[in-house]
Amino acid sequence: MSTTPSDRPAPGTAADTPRIADPHGGTGAFDGLRPPSSERLSECVHCGFCLPACPTYELWGQEPDSPRGRIDLMAMARRGEVALDETVVSHFDACLGCMACVTACPSGVQYGELIEATRAQVERHHRRPLPERAFRRLIFAVFPEPTRLRAALVGGWLYRRSGLRWLLRRVGLLDRLPSRLRTLEALVPEVGLRQLARPQRLPDRIPPAGPARRRVALLTGCVQSVAFAEVNAATARVLAADGCELVVPSDQGCCGALELHSGEEPRAIARAKRLVASLEAARADVIVTNAAGCGSTLKEYGHLLRDEPDWAERAARLAATVRDVSELLAELGPRAERHPVPARVVYQDACHLAHAQGVRGAPREVLRTVPGVDLVEIAEPELCCGSAGVYNLLQPEPAAELGRRKAAHIADRAPDLVVTANPGCALQVGRFLDVPVRHPVQLVDASIRGERVP
Repeated sequence: MSTTPSDRPAPGTAADTPRIADPHGGTGAFDGLRPPSSERLSECVHCGFCLPACPTYELWGQEPDSPRGRIDLMAMARRGEVALDETVVSHFDACLGCMACVTACPSGVQYGELIEATRAQVERHHRRPLPERAFRRLIFAVFPEPTRLRAALVGGWLYRRSGLRWLLRRVGLLDRLPSRLRTLEALVPEVGLRQLARPQRLPDRIPPAGPARRRVALLTGCVQSVAFAEVNAATARVLAADGCELVVPSDQGCCGALELHSGEEPRAIARAKRLVASLEAARADVIVTNAAGCGSTLKEYGHLLRDEPDWAERAARLAATVRDVSELLAELGPRAERHPVPARVVYQDACHLAHAQGVRGAPREVLRTVPGVDLVEIAEPELCCGSAGVYNLLQPEPAAELGRRKAAHIADRAPDLVVTANPGCALQVGRFLDVPVRHPVQLVDASIRGERVP
């Protein structure tokens, strides 16, 4: 059983739930600003196919912590039968947003739209305790901002190199920290001081090797550009080697994924507008991402900006050109020679690639172009590793349980290397494994260059 209590109270009714008067005409516990739609809610037929796919239902076996149970709560809140109180909100907060239920659902319920709309309502109408608000503000003040994140990682480097980390562990103080801080300490990526002090930015334009097959704009991301800059560099080298002309807009910023998936909708919309403008100016055939969460969000830009008259059509047009790097490489086929990389490799499906984007075959197809790779599958490949954006920071206990479960399945296959297409997954899985974890494109890059996987 999970370390999270399984006997939390069922959501209570609230016949006296205040009706919210607002200019958008909302009723019940929701205002009228893009609440979860009754049409979408009614698409769920309560068949139960989502139950075994849902990580939190798998952990706790409680109906309110299943997709259909949360949909019931959304419908009740819309009708004014429950309030957005601590109990109800706890069931929405417990959702990882992994979208495994979308894959499993035979009725095509768009659960992603529903949970994102609900979380935006929660952030407007539920007042969290002060420590919770402060921790969330810290996350969203640092992670989407590369300059602040870089400064934080410099602090992390000093913390490790000074011996303070060793000392705190030696005297047992780390074990006394709140679980969120312990998790944050464990997940801080180890980035070299030279890379942090003198970040190597990709050129604005990178020519292709040979005739150009596509003009590609590369999304460098926020966390990716700071903590996983080597993944961006490998992506650029592989795409150029396989015949892509790259454009790397210098004014691009965060795509808003972390905020969108956490209910911070206004911030996500503002970031989306800035990024659409930046990527439009690149005049590319394809927008390429190498982070599953970012790719999922960019592909939703048309929906996110649907009520913005000056942006809706532009966002939808741009979203239609977005591809994960594995999708584009599989579509183009290899041009550059691949040298052998003898390794037993587990490919860990990132949920926002496999479930939210429906991309499963392309990464495996690309990995199989590398001679010598023995690609092996694991048990429960559809189950989330517990990363889910910032979920492992906000809900550390269930996230850790899922992470250990995923790591155990990987360890059972005794791989030399684990590859996964999302930075959060790499940190989460790597926390519980003594096996190198890399991005798939890094393996392809090593093969093209005739080098060992870094």
